[in-house]
Amino acid sequence: MFYEPDKRNHGLRYNPFKALVVPRPIGWISSVDTNGIPNLAPYSMFNAVADDPPCVMFASSTKMGGAPKDSRHCAEATGEFVVNLATYSSREPMNRSSEPLPLGTSEFDATQLEFEPSVLVRAPRVRCSPVQLECKFLQSIEMPPGTNRNFVTFGRVVGIHIDDELIVDGRVDICRARPIARMGYMDYAVVDSVFEMIAPSRQGKAFAALAETRKNENG
Repeated sequence: MFYEPDKRNHGLRYNPFKALVVPRPIGWISSVDTNGIPNLAPYSMFNAVADDPPCVMFASSTKMGGAPKDSRHCAEATGEFVVNLATYSSREPMNRSSEPLPLGTSEFDATQLEFEPSVLVRAPRVRCSPVQLECKFLQSIEMPPGTNRNFVTFGRVVGIHIDDELIVDGRVDICRARPIARMGYMDYAVVDSVFEMIAPSRQGKAFAALAETRKNENG
């Protein structure tokens, strides 16, 4: 089939776009407003966009009436936010934290999640999350208008917390965390298995490193 998104002529019961760009990691964004009230919300339009320096983005629409979603508002107002890894064990509170709440109400209270202070930013971290990225706000960019206004918020990662239980032989074993990702519709996936495949541009370096490791092991 072929369809044009602007014409919405796919003829299907539901819009298939978000079921095609999958899996999408979930940016569980914690922030704090100018009154010091913590905020927390999950965003499936999220990803890393650079690694040196590390930068991330999350995308959000607007509330009814056109006001920005709280995460973007707090990031822009305070210049900071934190990305927390959403895992299978935290799937229920993560889901509950997406519920719209009255202004001035913290999702940490509503979900009974504990938070802890960050090191370099004022925004709190989700204590149960095994990976937390402290970020400085860079900019928000508005996307082309649709049925709603959409914005992408960028941040530079200035501090990274990793649970020591995830580190095995000098590498992160992400399967130990069992992160979850958004699929289409109301579906999610969990990362509990991985496979390795070396890009052609890196094969020479990889084989040389393996040979050096084996040489050291054999004395």
